[in-house]
Amino acid sequence: MTVHITGKVRKPGLYTLAMGARVADAVTAAGGPVRSTAMSSVNLARRLVDGEQIVVGAPPGLPPGLGSADPATTILDLNTATPDQLEQLPGVGEVLAARIADFRIAHGGFTSVDQLREVSGIGAKKYEEIKGKVRV
Repeated sequence: MTVHITGKVRKPGLYTLAMGARVADAVTAAGGPVRSTAMSSVNLARRLVDGEQIVVGAPPGLPPGLGSADPATTILDLNTATPDQLEQLPGVGEVLAARIADFRIAHGGFTSVDQLREVSGIGAKKYEEIKGKVRV
């Protein structure tokens, strides 16, 4: 899988890691954090998803690449959002966020928002609630 690690690391860039790798593996591949970087906003134990971006040293609560931490106005990218970020969508809990991430892995990413309809647990009503809050 390929991930983009950026922010306060020694060697930001694209890295190819084994399936099942964790955020800690990506940070290590990028040479580790630069000195005095707070790592409290990074869940080092979380499994990586192909195509995601990890920002080291970002302010807590601000999703990578987004200008607002307000879930009501944030538009999430289905191919890069973490499961924790997906849980901010209306009616999406831990289990459904994991299903969305699993679908993304199994299908090589989303090519359209409409593919959410193929995720187990997302019916017509839930799709209507979240389609305007996501993009690809």
